Amino acid sequence: MTSKERAALRGQANGLEPLFQVGKGGISEGLIKQTAEALEKRELIKLKVLLESCPETPRQVADTLAAETGSEVVQVIGGCMVFYKYNPDLHKAEKKKPAKPAAKKTPGRSGRDSRTGGKGGYGGKKY
Repeated sequence: MTSKERAALRGQANGLEPLFQVGKGGISEGLIKQTAEALEKRELIKLKVLLESCPETPRQVADTLAAETGSEVVQVIGGCMVFYKYNPDLHKAEKKKPAKPAAKKTPGRSGRDSRTGGKGGYGGKKY
């Protein structure tokens, strides 16, 4: 993944809410399974590590989850982690949609002249 792709994904993840929290139990099979399922449906997800109770650092958790789910770590900041995994099935649906023809814009006549402030004539002055 290039740095530009990573930057674009970080921007998209900025508005996401964390789906799961990793707590004192650390990484479990259930967490790995849930993360993998979420990545299939969304491609881009955010998780949170509870720093006080988790036995591992957020970077360790992120690297382990990425290896187990086949995803890529986009970002780890504090206790927040962002993962990305490409899903071709999500992109096939986009390609099958027919493109909508562009609507034709025809200039309308409102009877107002933009150069004179819409008053017509010589700026509304009476001579």
